[in-house]
Amino acid sequence: MLSKFKITIYDKYILKQVLFATIGAILLFTIVWIAPEMLLNTIKETLEGQHTIREAFLILFLQLPKILGKAFPVGLLLGTLFTFDKLSKDSELTIFRAIGMSFGRIIAPIVCLSLVFTVLCFITYDKLIPLAETQLHEIEGGRYPNIQYMYTRKDSQNQPIQAIIVSNFRKNRMNNIIVLDFSRKIYDDIHGLYRIYIAQKGVTHNNYWKLYNVVQYKISNNGVFVSIDKMKTKKILKGSIASDVNMLMAYSVKKEREITNSDLRKYINLLKRESMDEEYHYMLNKYFQRFLHPFVCVLLAIMGCLLGFSKPREQRLIGFTIAIGTIFVYYITLPFFDLLAEKGVLHPFITAITPPLAFMGAIYAFYKSKDL
Repeated sequence: MLSKFKITIYDKYILKQVLFATIGAILLFTIVWIAPEMLLNTIKETLEGQHTIREAFLILFLQLPKILGKAFPVGLLLGTLFTFDKLSKDSELTIFRAIGMSFGRIIAPIVCLSLVFTVLCFITYDKLIPLAETQLHEIEGGRYPNIQYMYTRKDSQNQPIQAIIVSNFRKNRMNNIIVLDFSRKIYDDIHGLYRIYIAQKGVTHNNYWKLYNVVQYKISNNGVFVSIDKMKTKKILKGSIASDVNMLMAYSVKKEREITNSDLRKYINLLKRESMDEEYHYMLNKYFQRFLHPFVCVLLAIMGCLLGFSKPREQRLIGFTIAIGTIFVYYITLPFFDLLAEKGVLHPFITAITPPLAFMGAIYAFYKSKDL
């Protein structure tokens, strides 16, 4: 039984050929991705004094995980295509078939290698990219523009009871905060205000927010200011709601790639509780992609093998053209599926699984056309 899984000379030979070709394709993809804009912008900012030379090299290094997430599946496609195309031209694949090796046995070592890259791709998206993005933000520091945020608390009848407006924030520090307490009395067209707080600064904590240098404006039901008082401090959002709003505010300025899988799942659950439907659907779609995109490494590796199977006199350009077109279509259509999920046109799981299913359909079509 174990003899069926024994690594043979053929497996070592194919793995060596494909691995070197894949690494070469990944390096080429990385260089092409960095060179045009990213490198020039970093050099420009360094010459302008925005970064030190050490920071410039660190910025380029921290960009690598984001690039590798896309480079792994692309590298496997091009690496397997190049290797199997060469084997076809040298008639080696014909020899393998002549001695009784099936297509499944021929690509078995490639599938095993692609599973390794699948794990690497998953770890890259789950751990490395969020870590790199966090460190990039630390390097860029205060060069970020002011970020505003607004949160509205509602009761069980979905009526607003409080609105909090933060003019700008960074981490747990806030500036220029306005808190609007709505009156329980509902008019025909508006909700009246009965208290307004304006604070110069504030600090977020896990179970409360604390405002400093606060001015309180108390308003009557007729819209007339009853009193104006000053307070050194004021606590708001007491309890678990404080940590929820902390997450909503912090992640409102983050892209999906900056969040780990576990935190992304918590954020999705929070978005659902807050009835933020569009953001919920979009992030849920991205969460499913976290698990399905790495699996594309296996599918593209198999597709590369199929495209590499060619007749000795068949043009090599055809397979590479199809491969480049496949990569282009895959990455250019991802934002379209993201939009369909965000707007609720399709369920996020459907939008996330459609591209891999399309690849599986293409693999089946190529397999039939090659008559293997």
